[in-house]
Amino acid sequence: MLRQYELVDRVLAYDPSADEDLLNRAYVFSLQAHGSQLRASGDPYFSHPVEVAGILTDLKLDAETIATAILHDTIEDTVATPEQVTRLFGPKVARLVDGVTKLSKIEGAQTENERAAENLRKFLLAMSDDIRVLLVKLADRLHNMRTLHFIKSPDKRRRIARETMDIYAPLAERIGLYGFMDELQALAFQQLEPEGYDTIVKRLEALRAAGGGDMVARISGGIRDLLAGAGIDADVRGREKRPYSIWRKLQAHRIAFENLPDVIAFRVVVPNVSACYRALGVIHQRWQAVPGRFKDFVSTPKRNGYRSLHTTVMHDKTRIEIQIRTPEMDREAEFGLAAHWAYKEGGDAAGPAPRAYPWLKELLDAVDQAASPEEVLEHTRLAMFQDQVFAFTPKGELIQLPAGACPVDFAYAVHTELGDTCVGAKVNGRVVTLRTPLANGDQVEILRSKAQHPDPAWESFVVSVKARTAVRRFVRQQERAQLLSLGRKLYDETVGRLKLPLSEDAVDTALGRLKLADRNALYLALARQTVGDTALLEAVLPGSTANLKPRRRGRSGTKNAISITGLTPGVAYALADCCHPIPGDRIVGIGRAGRGIEVHSIDCARLADPDGDAGEWLDLHWGDETGGGTARVSAVVHNQPGSLAAMTAILAHHGANIVNLNLTDRDRAFHTYVVDIEVDDLAHLTNIIAALRATKAVVTVERVKA
Repeated sequence: MLRQYELVDRVLAYDPSADEDLLNRAYVFSLQAHGSQLRASGDPYFSHPVEVAGILTDLKLDAETIATAILHDTIEDTVATPEQVTRLFGPKVARLVDGVTKLSKIEGAQTENERAAENLRKFLLAMSDDIRVLLVKLADRLHNMRTLHFIKSPDKRRRIARETMDIYAPLAERIGLYGFMDELQALAFQQLEPEGYDTIVKRLEALRAAGGGDMVARISGGIRDLLAGAGIDADVRGREKRPYSIWRKLQAHRIAFENLPDVIAFRVVVPNVSACYRALGVIHQRWQAVPGRFKDFVSTPKRNGYRSLHTTVMHDKTRIEIQIRTPEMDREAEFGLAAHWAYKEGGDAAGPAPRAYPWLKELLDAVDQAASPEEVLEHTRLAMFQDQVFAFTPKGELIQLPAGACPVDFAYAVHTELGDTCVGAKVNGRVVTLRTPLANGDQVEILRSKAQHPDPAWESFVVSVKARTAVRRFVRQQERAQLLSLGRKLYDETVGRLKLPLSEDAVDTALGRLKLADRNALYLALARQTVGDTALLEAVLPGSTANLKPRRRGRSGTKNAISITGLTPGVAYALADCCHPIPGDRIVGIGRAGRGIEVHSIDCARLADPDGDAGEWLDLHWGDETGGGTARVSAVVHNQPGSLAAMTAILAHHGANIVNLNLTDRDRAFHTYVVDIEVDDLAHLTNIIAALRATKAVVTVERVKA
């Protein structure tokens, strides 16, 4: 564990003007706060925040960030309070500590996904306010991963490793902190795929032995001499690729280790950008370039600011990857965003403007719009794991998109309104479908119409977080509007049975009794069947249902509502859910061992299933006392305002109560609904279907009997 003076000396070595008093006070406060707490390894708990601070001194970060690292667990794991940290160390450090602190208790969050999503949401918001929160958090996770093997529970180790692989390693990559990313992935990979890790490590050892142990040094020297002969001063370093990177390529390409290219990579650091391209030319003249393996991240940097030239060449029958960059590019590739916060001699530490990282704003917008914890986690993983493709607007503006992006993703990346009104696209002057994948260098022109709106079908092929969020938001708004319309119809039908006018006070009182915020909440509850008609009537006028004539019900009504002859008295029976028989249908009973009698319509598809359990057939008939049943119909309606309302109005007019309604299919022109309705008998249902077919809103309607 780093001693107090050692940590302070590390900071003063790269920043002589650092606030030494702040660091000393933070060290002593954290040491006293953690007291006798121990880690799973048996070490004093205080060793963890000090080691996290030590990791950040390697990045040469400012004193406020180092103090935050020392204090980052005090609020969560000790009796220290945010007010105490603010009073002793100032509002800036307190805000950073709060941003790094995980939420140990979240009110109302019951599931693991809800807790993870809420933690992530808080963390992202704090990160957007000050990106140093992310740097401390990554160092915290890195040290925890280095000591993960001390945790006894394999399941807990795997859960932490999976979270690291899904969230923290990609976050490190997104800000260009490749050293952190590589180590986090390697440590997580050991826990998630121990056999794969051991196998690759052994193969790498065998490869070194086969090359005499000095292969990397020999090739590095050859590249250095080649460039020196061309008058280019270069620092050349080589290394084997990490086990996780190798494993991922083996999985992606389904090849054996022996056939894997680019196991060794070399970094060539030259004085300036001009020398980068000169070195590339010299290398390509000496060794054959592998087609399709050249990438220019100097003229077109990655979204995280990474710049370098990448090429792969054949060197003595061995494929090697070479990265060419300047010292500045190399520093940014090593430390990423942290390079902007690092102490700079002769000036203060200065962080990058938030606009330098547009992916963070897009991710925050998506998280804010997410409807569930699952969507929060999904959006985050999408944003973290996507590679990139570069396309251009007709005016030449460069748009960076996730790999596999289509014109709809492009439109939303330019502007939300352009995405919402997108009807078509031209790629390189040629009209293409909206689901066409874009390639690097494509010029994209979006065709739009003010009458257009997001199509729910887009969600099946868009890949960007922004586009997917916009489509889902529109679908939720549409579904809400349709549910409100349905709920209003159900409300009018239900309260109309009272046959008396209702005052506003009566409705407000009813909302209070039902614990609903307003009328819209009531309409939604009625449409979703979370509030029934009886509950509504009792809330509006207590005792009113006792004076109303009971509605004729099928299975969901009274016990005497259904009467079937041909059964032995006392034998249990149930109407089959597959064909929904109603009075007027010819019916049969199927004896099921231990399950009583299932009543089916004579033309039920299950009765003709040769693989089904036929059981014993009974000839049954509806009794005279049967009061109705529940039928299922499938209706295709036009996708336009008022269609659902027109359909439900017809059902209400014919006295058919809606038991359940599902939207099963939708596209730009039509929506398909499956509706369960209570009817008196087959004749009643036939009249309803005829009326539905007669309205313009409904395209087709059929009874569902399978």
